[in-house]
Amino acid sequence: MIKKSDIPNYLTYSRIVAIPLIIVLALWGNENLRWLALVLFALAAITDFFDGYLARKWGTTSPIGQMLDPIADKLLVGALLIAFAYDGTFSSIDLIPAIAIMMREIFISGLREFMGNKKIVLKVSMLAKYKTTVQLVALGLLFAEPMIPAITLLSDILLWLAAILTLITGWQYWQGAQEKME
Repeated sequence: MIKKSDIPNYLTYSRIVAIPLIIVLALWGNENLRWLALVLFALAAITDFFDGYLARKWGTTSPIGQMLDPIADKLLVGALLIAFAYDGTFSSIDLIPAIAIMMREIFISGLREFMGNKKIVLKVSMLAKYKTTVQLVALGLLFAEPMIPAITLLSDILLWLAAILTLITGWQYWQGAQEKME
């Protein structure tokens, strides 16, 4: 029996478990399977909101949830960035924001690990939460781009906006880490 207090963590686990299926379906080369992958991606992205919301609402936040939630986000975003680079969804100019996003996400993961070893917690800012939302919306539109070419400009703009927010929040985390290390 699943306890109510475990639901937020199970939502995070489901996001992680869904990633390989989303990628396989997206890369299969079949439009119907890509639509199915997009639906699964949207459901996974929605769990990013609900896992934290429910944990806070029910007072059931946990160390494992706090650790896994940003990892699940980075895995989902990173896997899709790689898949879209592989299958040609990205134009060559789209690779610039995609690489910027990947670099920041890996850097901040390392920074969090380093700071955690020193027992210093870097809190997630509201801008970082918006950044993740913009990343997920941009990736959702990129998912649909081969089936709906008319959204290409919008998806490209959102990808660049996501990259800009990603770099800004990365800088903010770096600055916050520097202040806590002094």
